[in-house]
Amino acid sequence: MAIFNSGNALATVVAAPLGSYLGAVIGWRGAFLCLVPVALLAFAWQWLSLPSMPAEPRSVASGSIVTLLRNRVVKLGMLGVGLFFMGQFTLFTYVRPFLENVTQVQAPMVTLVLLVIGIAGFVGTLGIAAVLKRGFYATLIAIPLLMAVTALALIALGSAVAATIALLGFWGLISTAAPVGWWSWISRTLPQNAEAGGGLMVAVIQLSIALGSTVGGLLLDHGGYQSTFIASAVLLLIAALLIFHTSRSDNGQGA
Repeated sequence: MAIFNSGNALATVVAAPLGSYLGAVIGWRGAFLCLVPVALLAFAWQWLSLPSMPAEPRSVASGSIVTLLRNRVVKLGMLGVGLFFMGQFTLFTYVRPFLENVTQVQAPMVTLVLLVIGIAGFVGTLGIAAVLKRGFYATLIAIPLLMAVTALALIALGSAVAATIALLGFWGLISTAAPVGWWSWISRTLPQNAEAGGGLMVAVIQLSIALGSTVGGLLLDHGGYQSTFIASAVLLLIAALLIFHTSRSDNGQGA
């Protein structure tokens, strides 16, 4: 899982700072248009490189999304992962205006900070497998807790450039690595329904990202960055609590 997700982390290293730089040079429309040939190239590469996968007979244990959600562990876990990503993107979507208006750095420095976040995320993704082996649920709980503390620390130290870079680097280190743990959770919790569980998780994550970005933007417009970052911290703390209850339920079912 760590190797698989390292591709996403590596893309973050390049995409975020490059997108920021291109947006400053050619505008956001030009930056978006640059995505088209990259997407076409990715599609062509997958078409040529991925092997065909014949359909397998549906197992007796497999079920619908509704059936999966009857499982208390799945229900709590999906709520936890949903609030985790909602909390993450409530803040992270608005890192650039925070850097420009609060930390007061220029476009080249914004690009550098995004690069730091990306590199830290790549390192975290490669290293999280060893941490998960030592304490699986403890790691999943610790990540949103630490991110909540980081969000609040950014409010207090956001005007200090060095502290902000360090905090955002730490944010990238743990947040980018988190999906490795959650995909491992799917394979552990639903070994016979990993595809259905994975599809449900993708839907939950995408919805949560959209909700988090929307909520963060509304709070930023009406209450400033402080309200956005506080909301992010609250959502992440609730996510940690739900993940804790998920671990208790999972251990109870396994007993």
